[in-house]
Amino acid sequence: MSRDGAGFRRRIATVARRRVSLRKLAIPVIATLLVAGAAQPAAAGHGHHSESSKRLREAVTVSGVRDHLKAFQKIADRNDDTRASGTPGFEASAAYVKKKLQRAGYKVTEQKFVFPFFDELAPAQLTRVSPAGPAYETHTFDFSGSGDVTGQVVPALNNVLPPTPEPSSTAGCAAADFAPASATAPQIALVQRGGCDFAVKAANAKTAGYDAVIIFNEGQPGRDTLLTGTLGGPFDLPVVGLSFADGSALATAAAAGAVTLRVVTSTFTDPNATTSNIIADSRGGDPNRVLVVGAHLDSVTAGPGINDNGSGSATILEIAEQVSRLKIKTSQRLRFAFWGAEEAGLLGSEHYVANLSAAEQSKIYANLNFDMVGSPNYVRFVYDGDGSDTGTAGPDGSGEIEAVFTDYFAAQGLASDPTAFDGRSDYGPFIAVGIPAGGLFSGAEGVKTEEQAAEYGGTAGEPYDPCYHEACDDISNLNNRSLSELGDAAAHAVYTVGRLKGDLAGAAAPAGGAGGASSGGSHGHPAS
Repeated sequence: MSRDGAGFRRRIATVARRRVSLRKLAIPVIATLLVAGAAQPAAAGHGHHSESSKRLREAVTVSGVRDHLKAFQKIADRNDDTRASGTPGFEASAAYVKKKLQRAGYKVTEQKFVFPFFDELAPAQLTRVSPAGPAYETHTFDFSGSGDVTGQVVPALNNVLPPTPEPSSTAGCAAADFAPASATAPQIALVQRGGCDFAVKAANAKTAGYDAVIIFNEGQPGRDTLLTGTLGGPFDLPVVGLSFADGSALATAAAAGAVTLRVVTSTFTDPNATTSNIIADSRGGDPNRVLVVGAHLDSVTAGPGINDNGSGSATILEIAEQVSRLKIKTSQRLRFAFWGAEEAGLLGSEHYVANLSAAEQSKIYANLNFDMVGSPNYVRFVYDGDGSDTGTAGPDGSGEIEAVFTDYFAAQGLASDPTAFDGRSDYGPFIAVGIPAGGLFSGAEGVKTEEQAAEYGGTAGEPYDPCYHEACDDISNLNNRSLSELGDAAAHAVYTVGRLKGDLAGAAAPAGGAGGASSGGSHGHPAS
């Protein structure tokens, strides 16, 4: 999952989520999907297909997906345990995918682009010098500068303590939110999350003369743990995160008397690194109606990224191979896209969408996105395209895509949970320009609820993926049931949406096809 581009986040509102049962009202045009049902005759004038997705679903196997995942693991093993964009591990992953797709008969192109590469060379340190105290648990913000600063902590003037029940803080979002820093001694700004991008807070602190910045979480449930995030681009001061408990306690202490901390960060940034997207077009289907099936290929620098997002990449690669092997015909041209630099802020998909001409953009029928589908403590999350559960809908047609997934799971006797269209994965740039989208997600660092554990199994109170963005996200960090259930649903959606007739929002669905939301986590390092 991505570190979340700051530019895109300003275009997509973050919404509250609540879990609901699988039995949502189906959108009428998709409600005809019946996975196990017998093929039905075509309805006159509606272009229904009688063929089921079952043949494709049976061909797409966990064994096939895991073969690709094993290849990604071997690539990481040979390349410093990472497949991050800008590293040899990514280049080897891209070459592997490209070769497989070419062998399957797809027309494959490699779209190269320049992006800012960031790596944390050593963990951040945040220690209390005076009054003496233990070290804090902290984290370097992506694109933080390197530095070693010892100085007095100065809280922003408008931190909201205690926090309000709902997020309300705008601390640090204006230059006037920081008192002018000392001109003679180093000082460290302490500012609360909320109201604007982290980069804005850091820049305002720098303008006020501070030498380092600490950003602590806001304090509401779900916004109280150790804060990690991205600045979206290179920054020249150390910027680190704190939990709400540590940050608020530090703010209280600093208000009562002088508190001196030491902040140490060690980072590397290359603003002109190169990476690529791998794009593979099917030979058939209408070239004026293109279904983009995407997954990001890159990992974070900290690990091999076998679940995030080797699992999504391996799944759509297996689907692409089986579509070709079975000679499945689709109404839409299928375009399988393996995005680079998602973990740097959705940069690959943003580059792709931004470089489409108006005519090319008009030919994109829809986008299906698969980012993490093998989480160990998984939930079957479906993006809430119609906004009925989270309050924010995608472009017209997104609700129909959501129903393809929810109706499929319901027909299988499987629950699903909605998750918000909050722009935290590669569907973001598509919905930002009005292209309908949807997809699946098995959960990241979010914590499984008691209700979800009762429904899906697994362990309540534990993350969906305990190795999210960590070195332990390796071949052992997978759940085969999740790969199977979400992989089948992904294959079904590619088949079903690929064969729809007419515009998506009013399309006729193939007959015989499909036989209180929780976020699942932040989908990457947030920008605000």
